[in-house]
Amino acid sequence: MFELEQQAIESKIKTFCAENDIPETELRWAPIPFSGEWGISVSFFQMAANEAKAGKGSGVPVPLRAAEIAVKVKEYIGSIPNISHIDAVKAYLNLYFSTLEYAARVVNAVLDGGAHFGVGSRKNERVMVEYAQPNTHHSFHIGHARNTMLGESLARIVEFAGYETIRASYPGDIGLGVITVIWAYDKFYRGKEPQGIHERGQWLANIYVEATRLLEKKEGETDEDIARREAYDLERREIYRKWDAGDPEVRKLWLETREWSLQELRDILDMLSTKIDVWFYESEVDEPSKAIVDELIARDIATDERPNGGAVIVKIDEKLGLTKEKYRTNVILRSDGTSLYLTKDLALAKVKFEQYHVDRSIYVIDVRQSLHMQQTFAILKLWGFPQSEKCYHLSYGYVSLPEGAMSARRGRVVLFKEVYDEAVQRVLNVIAEKNPGMAEAERAGVARKIGLGALTYSMLCVDNNKDIVFDVNEALSFDGRTGPYIQNAYVRANSILKKYRNENNLPEGEVPTAAFNYVLTNHEIELIEQITRFPALVQQSASEYRPMIIAAYVYDLANTFHSFYHAVPVLQADDKSVSFARLRLVAAAKQTIANALALLGITAPEVM
Repeated sequence: MFELEQQAIESKIKTFCAENDIPETELRWAPIPFSGEWGISVSFFQMAANEAKAGKGSGVPVPLRAAEIAVKVKEYIGSIPNISHIDAVKAYLNLYFSTLEYAARVVNAVLDGGAHFGVGSRKNERVMVEYAQPNTHHSFHIGHARNTMLGESLARIVEFAGYETIRASYPGDIGLGVITVIWAYDKFYRGKEPQGIHERGQWLANIYVEATRLLEKKEGETDEDIARREAYDLERREIYRKWDAGDPEVRKLWLETREWSLQELRDILDMLSTKIDVWFYESEVDEPSKAIVDELIARDIATDERPNGGAVIVKIDEKLGLTKEKYRTNVILRSDGTSLYLTKDLALAKVKFEQYHVDRSIYVIDVRQSLHMQQTFAILKLWGFPQSEKCYHLSYGYVSLPEGAMSARRGRVVLFKEVYDEAVQRVLNVIAEKNPGMAEAERAGVARKIGLGALTYSMLCVDNNKDIVFDVNEALSFDGRTGPYIQNAYVRANSILKKYRNENNLPEGEVPTAAFNYVLTNHEIELIEQITRFPALVQQSASEYRPMIIAAYVYDLANTFHSFYHAVPVLQADDKSVSFARLRLVAAAKQTIANALALLGITAPEVM
């Protein structure tokens, strides 16, 4: 908000350093919490340390020298327009703004920026976020929802922060689990499939459960049971062999059933306002991954132990020169010539770096794959890809039920679509009870936004490293740290603005002009303080790959607005100019809440 003043001060500091032979150091500004005035602060400690390291300066201890620089810089700068005063405190230079000028600047910046308030300057790096990648031939459950919501939120945040962003999905579309479904469908269920997109996807998941039961060992099996089970397994593995050999009938059946899963996935992604830019498939990188193994052997990164009946391995710690075990030794090709997940991840990374020119690659994958991802990044480093240093595994904890862990094999999962439908219905019931006057045509849209907002926020407000015990009742609660509570702050702000416009016959979006030329209440100060934090927290969330930072922030902002709403008169203010200024503050709060929610993939309704 005070970029011009900050740039003018930085320019003077650089000139001061040049004139006094002080090594130029990057200046890192930090906000000063409100204590009668707002301000920003910069430390000269690093500058004094760099000066000492270069053998320059007066020879006094670094802390004293930093304090000395701060005093001299203050004297050198003099006065700056719109800066009320400057203090030198120890190693810090503190700049303070006129409170009323600051309040006006913040509010104006939000209203002028609109949906772009908080957008960061353009970065020179391309980021790919890989997420929304359930295995095909299953159905989308609540654990998949956590993955997708984390990935989509992170993609929105890094894009908003200024990075060119590519959204990628890498569904597992082959493997014994997929073949199991194809075998059972072909043998028992062919031609019996339902026609609805979600019904068909869920039907495939049920087939997987049934097929698993048929293939499992059971207590008390008779010889006939064992023979039948073993025969089924042979049939299944024969289909896998045919798929691997490119058998046209098996491949046709695989692609047809795969498309049923993908139709369900695409429909759910559409519900979540998620648009994937690039679709990778595990089946597409299987053969290229085997060629990569040959290259790694030729470059002495991998060791081929197949002549002795072994596999192709990479002794990662040894190749990196590590004396303590960290990454271990990893197999990248089995003795029978089949590849592994890691081998395919190497092939996919090569495509990302060479075809899509990705600088940062973010993998949203559950915590069980942590070692696997670290091994992948380490081999990419050995392979010579500099991007390996900027690969990041955004791990997340398990989603379990109150009665225990979910299991696709056992059929003990909570399907996202079922939870979503229940959430929407519950909201419709609340609307019918609390707001019966809401137009029938409006109810469905409002219910979808609130229901999805509740589910999404419940996934993003928990640290990604923590497990979630998913409880439907808690997720859909309308009290406390929830999506609906935050959405309600937006609705309350909207109601104030709408009432003002209706009373004055003004068009949508119209906000009066006004100056903050009165003594601000503590609630106004706290609200302005919260709004001010947003741009910096976007950058922090993007750099740390943590959507929870925005989730926590928007709750704090909503909570602050609710307090303001209950304590500060806006339309009823005694002075019209005060009322207009507060209307502008309400509009700024509403816009900031909307921007923060959008980064989480949540939309607030106009009414509740």
